[in-house]
Amino acid sequence: MSVFPIHEPLPLSLGLNNEMLTPYYQPIIALDTGRIIGYEVLARAVGEGTVRSLGPFFGNPSIPSDDHLTVDRIIREQAIARLGQEEDPPLLFINLKPGWIYNTGESGELYTLTLLERLGVDPRHIVIEITEESFGGSMEVLRLVVDRYRKKGCLIAIDDVGSGFSNMDRIAQLQPNLLKIDVHMVKRSATHNGYFGVLRSFSDLAEQIGASLLFEGVETRDDLERAIGSGARYVQGFFFAKAEANFQEPKRFSSIIENELKQYMKQYAVSEKLWHSQAELLVEQLLASVRPLEDGADPDLWIAQLLPRLHERCIRVYLCNEEGIQLSANYIRGGLGAWRRDDRFRDANWSWRPYFVPNVAQLHERRRSIVSKSYADLDTREWVRTVLIMARPGHILLADIQDTSSRQSSGKTFGYG
Repeated sequence: MSVFPIHEPLPLSLGLNNEMLTPYYQPIIALDTGRIIGYEVLARAVGEGTVRSLGPFFGNPSIPSDDHLTVDRIIREQAIARLGQEEDPPLLFINLKPGWIYNTGESGELYTLTLLERLGVDPRHIVIEITEESFGGSMEVLRLVVDRYRKKGCLIAIDDVGSGFSNMDRIAQLQPNLLKIDVHMVKRSATHNGYFGVLRSFSDLAEQIGASLLFEGVETRDDLERAIGSGARYVQGFFFAKAEANFQEPKRFSSIIENELKQYMKQYAVSEKLWHSQAELLVEQLLASVRPLEDGADPDLWIAQLLPRLHERCIRVYLCNEEGIQLSANYIRGGLGAWRRDDRFRDANWSWRPYFVPNVAQLHERRRSIVSKSYADLDTREWVRTVLIMARPGHILLADIQDTSSRQSSGKTFGYG
């Protein structure tokens, strides 16, 4: 039960039955330290032996928005007052709908900032979490309001990224410190390549805008593994703890995080070493079984010698020069394993591909092969990695290999069959 008094009348739409409004706190754990760094504030109605989430209340469109805001402000005040009692306060994640944050009232004062000042709480311990909501107001005004929070020291997060109304325009204009990834995106990524790819792309987005990823809704060990593999810095969910009435010991989940990171690093290191060792093995086998590519030789005849020996997971092979110009036809493996020739891409320039220039720049006589990052193939939509091999100075053989390890490791290698 909350020990802080409620100064505002409660709306009848809240439907309290001998219950008290109380903030509950779900821990947010940092992967880099393994410690609880903060809590998301969630509203609860607490009775004798019962705890009821107020999520349905806030999600009911038939209830006046003023009633929603009244209850939210009561919970907010209690949570901030509680934070002010801590000697070493954590971060407090406070949910605000864009419609609320936009409505500053006649005074123009921001309610949360006035609370922080009145209760003597450092704004640097507050994360203003902009929740998923359709917003018809001015984005420019919303940005200016968010900037007022930021200038006081508050951090800014955008909730439910990847679902509903959260969009790239909102992210670009508000420049958040944190992106909270929608729980449904994490779940769907387990079985759907499209969601898995979008999920991974948020890591690049966060890196480009200077934000950190927070994965919410982590309910299983598999969810945690996917979050780690997708670039999460912070995690939150029932796998660790439900929202509770009190703050918890900061190191409560440290051993879980440490063990999972060790396991992830071990699996990742084994996978990468396997890919790179197999790429080097492929080079050795090429040199041993195929005549070297000589100056002026027909690149298609040279590749034709390779085809019977390539592993079943190799789906495409072709030859480029170091400027990215394709010198040969594409050789593509069909459904029954037979190779077909496609001349459409001869003379195409592939230097625009993200992996091409950075990887080619690393090839030299002592490092004859490079393995790209995993990506979705443009034609098949399968996850592949491209192995780049220096066939001779200035000539690069590219082999596209199915990457089953990006979703579920098969343990197979990709050297010669």
